[in-house]
Parts: sequence; structure tokens; C-alpha cells
Amino acid sequence: MNKFSTTLLTATMAGILSTSAIAADYNFKFQSSDPAGDKNFQVQKEWTKRVETMTGGRVHIDLLPVGSIFKHTETLDGIKMGILDGQITATEFFSGKDPAFGLIGNTVGAWSNTQQLLQYVNYGGGYELMNELYAPYGVKFIGGSTTGVESFVSRVPLDGVEDLKGLKLRAPEGLVQRVFAAAGAAPVNLPGSEVFTGLSKGVIDAADYTVFSTNQKAGMNDIARHPVQPGFHSLPLIDISMNKKKWDKLPADIQAILTVSVRDFAEDMTTQLRIADQAAVKAAKADPNITIHDWSADERKKFRAIARTQWEEFAKGSANAQKVYDSITTYLEANGLL
Repeated sequence: MNKFSTTLLTATMAGILSTSAIAADYNFKFQSSDPAGDKNFQVQKEWTKRVETMTGGRVHIDLLPVGSIFKHTETLDGIKMGILDGQITATEFFSGKDPAFGLIGNTVGAWSNTQQLLQYVNYGGGYELMNELYAPYGVKFIGGSTTGVESFVSRVPLDGVEDLKGLKLRAPEGLVQRVFAAAGAAPVNLPGSEVFTGLSKGVIDAADYTVFSTNQKAGMNDIARHPVQPGFHSLPLIDISMNKKKWDKLPADIQAILTVSVRDFAEDMTTQLRIADQAAVKAAKADPNITIHDWSADERKKFRAIARTQWEEFAKGSANAQKVYDSITTYLEANGLL
């Protein structure tokens, strides 16, 4: 093939690949907080394809993996500046801007399953509150999801709150670290990329990291053989949001499609991860070197009681954080969850 033919073929293929984007009435650039190879990112890509199909090709979303343009903590700024049109991210990443994002993004110890969180977001006031929090940034909260109740990775047996005392564990900065410290643990700052090494070298004894299936796939349970599953601590809010001005220019039918599609995305994300977790748990149980620990209801209540004291402290960080605290605790009490 000569140089001219090669150039022509490349141009033709590029044209074919970009046809949907060119043909779309609305082309948006979103950035995810997940890497391209992660299952979460794959489920997010499937959502963008469904949106394109459901809108008859009128909407095309180009979804970029974490760090493509902005750091995962800076996508809110990217949307405000108009460089990004939207994001799929964990709300807690913006706690540096306002502790309210940290409190609503990961109310440590509050939720026992994914449905409790999603019910709060969709029907318990969370949706309206998120849009209020995002308004100063010119961002529209389309809807929320989550992943799954995260597992807890540990090199030592953990059967209750008492076992947390003195435990060297990796936990994200902010509310999560505060809660574990209040429970008597010794939190350590460590990026996610260093969790495996930290566990294998004994720098840490345990880690708040992610869902069971991801931990199993990464080999975490092979070096930290006492996972707690289901986890007792973390259930992050994953939000899909976009530039408010661009949202306002969308026809009502597309706004409705996007809103409903995010609810479908939440069901898809939580279900796929639950299926993956079930398979991973089954494999782990067949391994005589791994012991899965499931905390009793009483121990979970003890941890939640400790966590609540830290929610109260975190709520003092801003007027918005207090609104979040009041909203979530009112909902939990009304539904018999506290």
C-alpha cells in the first residue's frame, strides 16, 4: 500500500469513527474518576452508549478516564471553566472545597446496602440537596449511583470495633480517617496505588480500599487474608453531573432521558458489581488461606454510633455541611436506620 492510500484509509477510518459525534446535536466531553481498565469505567462507557441510542443519536458523550485533562479532585473546576461538560465521579473528592461534599459523598457507617443510599438520593432529599451544593459552581446534578458496600482488607482478624484499636490502616483523608481514629485505629495516608505494597511489606495492617471483587482480582486477599465482607464502613456516592447552562439548553425530552438513564446506570452499576462480588466471595471461600469476617448487627451499630459523633464534628465545618448532616440524620431516623 502506497503512502497516499495509507493516508486516505486513515482519514476514512477517522471519519467513520467520529460519525456519531459529528451527527449528534449535542456533543459533550465528560471525565471519569476511574481508569480506563477499571470495571466501573466500562459500565460508565456502556451508559454513554445507551444515552446515544435512547436519544436517537442526538446526544454523544465522549467519556475520558481519570486524569485525562484534570486531576480527579479538579473536575468541578473543569466544568466551571467550560473545559469539561460533565463528570462521573465520587462526590467526596471535593471535600477540600466544602466539607459538605465529604459528608454527603461518603457518610461513613451510615448505609448498610446500596438501596438505602439510592433511596435517600432519589426520594429522601439527596437529589435536591446536591443541586443546591453544586449551584455556586454552575453544575447540574443529574443523578447519583454508588458502587457497592466496600469490603475491608485486613492482614489480621477483625470481628468488631474492639479489634480496630491500634490497627494501622490506610484510609482516605477527611471524614473516613476521623471516624477510624475515633474508633481507636491508627490511620495512615497512602494513595490507592500503594495499598498492595503497603500491605505486603507490613507498613499497614488493613485498608479501606474498594469492593470485594476488585480487591480479589488485585490479589489483596492473598496477602491480607482476613477481609471483612460486607464492609461496615464505606459506601460512596457516585454522581453524574454537567454544566448547568448546557443542561438548561437541552430540550425537555433529552433532560428526562438523561435523568432516567442515570437511574438505570445506578441499577446497572450496583448489580454488576454485586454479581462480581458474589463470584469473588465464592472463590475466596474455597481458598483455605482466606477467612471472611462478617460483622454482627450489634458491632455495626457500635461503629455507626462512633461514626455519628464524627458526622457531627464534620458538620461544623460549614453551613452546607450542617445542612447535609441534618438531612441525612433526619432521613435515617425517619426510616429506622439509626
